[in-house]
Amino acid sequence: MAGIYVHIPFCVSRCTYCDFFSTTQLEKRSAYVQALLKEWQERQDYLQGQEVETIYFGGGTPSTLKIEDLRLLMEALPTENAQEITLEANPGDIDEEHIKAWQAMGINRLSMGVQSFDDAMLRRLGRRHTAKQAMDAVRLAQRLGMNNLSIDLIYGLPDQTLDDWKKQVATALTLDVPHLSTYCLMIEPSTPLGKEYSAGKIKEVDEDTENNMYDYICSEAQANGYEHYEVSNFAKPNYHSQHNSCYWDGSWYLGLGAGAHSYNGTTRQWNEADLEGYIKERKEEKEVLTEEDNYNEKIMLGLRTMSGIADDLVEAPAIQPWIERGLILHTGKRYIASQTGQHILNTIIESLMK
Repeated sequence: MAGIYVHIPFCVSRCTYCDFFSTTQLEKRSAYVQALLKEWQERQDYLQGQEVETIYFGGGTPSTLKIEDLRLLMEALPTENAQEITLEANPGDIDEEHIKAWQAMGINRLSMGVQSFDDAMLRRLGRRHTAKQAMDAVRLAQRLGMNNLSIDLIYGLPDQTLDDWKKQVATALTLDVPHLSTYCLMIEPSTPLGKEYSAGKIKEVDEDTENNMYDYICSEAQANGYEHYEVSNFAKPNYHSQHNSCYWDGSWYLGLGAGAHSYNGTTRQWNEADLEGYIKERKEEKEVLTEEDNYNEKIMLGLRTMSGIADDLVEAPAIQPWIERGLILHTGKRYIASQTGQHILNTIIESLMK
């Protein structure tokens, strides 16, 4: 299986926490789409004939694209065998006209950046939708038959308590979407939120509270029929994100767009994260992966998932201390991080990497 990722960097406004490559220069959307079409023509051989089974439009905010521009991309890309075609969307962009147009062109999965159901927190984060708009968008999509839905939520937000988070989880579960992605806030220095933190205007949520928030979503999601299939992701049976699983299981993927990354087993390459440069003349960098690189990636990505890693991948003495502490489980012929182990997963992974 191979996937295609298409980076759409456009946003109506910048969120206060976001450190991804994005821009508010919406007037350049059509020119950017033409550059994407040109890159696709130039790089069709990157996947060496592998069948494309997933396509993912990420961002930025892909739902800001004009319908006709998105249709141009869908007509050019190899959608005929794609089982899953995902569009990331802001709830404020979702209406009946757009959903029907997206469905007509073959998009069969929406990933909504809800982040919070607290209006005051949404304003603080710089989000341009309300909690009601988010809930209405989910229900509208469900009513129109777009049932393969995912929503993103962020925990560990400034001043957020465990009780606050419990309310967020409860609201999400009432919507009965088949996929939930939950992320702990990372305060990046270059963002407006990061500058507030540096100035002492906000404080990070303490580590114990973050761990309790994580444990809570894990237990509540699983109690409501979701499989905890990756550290940050929960899905009802048969609703795992097929595209994101490409990244975690070592499948090949082609990344199109400014800042997008590609991987084909032997090389990793990425486009320069520059809008003007990408439109005028795309520049890319490339690295040839060593045996050590591939080993480290298997450790890093595999331990994030419910499948873990093969037990013959690492030396027993290296992983035994984590097993003795109950942070790694040895199940069958796999090593899998326990829920407690996921609290310090980066430390465990670093100890096993070469």
